[in-house]
Amino acid sequence: MDRVLVDTNIVLDLLGKREKFLPEAQRLFTMSDKNKINLYVSSLTFANTHYILSQKLKINNVRKVLRQLKVLVTVLPMDDKIIELSLDSDFKDFEDAIQYHTAIENDINIIVTRNLKDFKNAKIPVMTAKEYTKLHE
Repeated sequence: MDRVLVDTNIVLDLLGKREKFLPEAQRLFTMSDKNKINLYVSSLTFANTHYILSQKLKINNVRKVLRQLKVLVTVLPMDDKIIELSLDSDFKDFEDAIQYHTAIENDINIIVTRNLKDFKNAKIPVMTAKEYTKLHE
């Protein structure tokens, strides 16, 4: 079974109901709900998602939504080694470096994101939710 790290932008597509990207995010998370894949997020994703959603929703609603998300994903820790690797990486976007090194340090098979260009030097497959779900139809 694939071990997939979901980038923050995909989580926000789902929880923020971003119309243009919502269907493919829903398909990805439905695969997890049906135990077809194992989805993972970094702890940074939970923090960033909470912050962004709290600008649109009441805090109680944000936490309710995140509790529902937590059923579908496993949250991976961000530790000293991941921060060191991220600081020393060639990634221009520090948040993407953290996502990538979280995946590598936790033996993740695939990263799903909408920022493919930011992961061009990745040593594991990186694809969009649309690409990933099409492969598994």
